[in-house]
Amino acid sequence: MQEEILALPDTLAARYVVLTRRMVALGPHLGEPHTKAFGDGLFELRLKGAEGIARVFFCALVGRRIMMLHSFVKKSNKTPQRELEVAQSRLKEVRHANP
Repeated sequence: MQEEILALPDTLAARYVVLTRRMVALGPHLGEPHTKAFGDGLFELRLKGAEGIARVFFCALVGRRIMMLHSFVKKSNKTPQRELEVAQSRLKEVRHANP
């Protein structure tokens, strides 16, 4: 996951840093337009920058831990099914490792 974040274009990576710092200070649910619930414990962090739009799927765990699961740069209005499936698969792995 760390590599995915580092691969984001500069303005999107900068926005990621700003919003994740806010999440650490205030909690993971910043509300729209910054975060949005995707259902079943999956949320998205919504990034906008000069290079376009990106999304970072995350989940919140017990003990105020936030796990970033998957990031991608959006190229269409709708979230691609493949990107959602990757995030859901990683969410299952995290839940299995942290019962």
